[in-house]
Amino acid sequence: VPMVAPGNVQVHVINSTLAKVHWDPVPLKSVRGHLQGYKVYYWKVQSLSRRNRRHVEKKILTFRGNKTFGMLPGLEPYSSYKLNVRVVNGKGEGPASPDKVFKTPEGVPSSPSFLKITNPTLDSLTLEWGSPTHPNGVLTSYTLKFQPINNTHELGPLVEIRIPANESSLILKNLNYSTRYKFYFNAQTSVGSGSQITEEAVTIMDE
Repeated sequence: VPMVAPGNVQVHVINSTLAKVHWDPVPLKSVRGHLQGYKVYYWKVQSLSRRNRRHVEKKILTFRGNKTFGMLPGLEPYSSYKLNVRVVNGKGEGPASPDKVFKTPEGVPSSPSFLKITNPTLDSLTLEWGSPTHPNGVLTSYTLKFQPINNTHELGPLVEIRIPANESSLILKNLNYSTRYKFYFNAQTSVGSGSQITEEAVTIMDE
């Protein structure tokens, strides 16, 4: 098997889900056989928004021939990763380079996990929601937009409300009675808005 690990391993984080890794080629004599390529082992150490450590699944990407760089796609935003690089010949893999730590920046969150509308009265509705399964960063706020829908399915004026990130419910007052409303709800990090969840509900006709 090869004798030497690739040196000078560098990671360039391109965005929240993509990084580029560079390394110096090993001396050909140290390969002790036919150089087949390089393997990059990489794994997520932890999510920076949740301090949980779970079973670590190592991923491996193989770059054929005498390449000295490769792309690592499909990373999770706002996470800490480690990687190392090994050279490969027909017999197997050489030793691993020292582990390199890198962090991905924040991304936009996934949609809120649920939006539930309860307790209709003549002029109010209660909204409850769950935070995104994948915050992909630090949540800064939620945005709620809503508008009335009339019997011919035309949409009325859109109202927009910003809600602090630590809230999980809201009572909407001063609504019209016996009116159907459509709601659009999403979460934000400093990077931007995540995908929205939509729901409809009706205020009651009379007490």
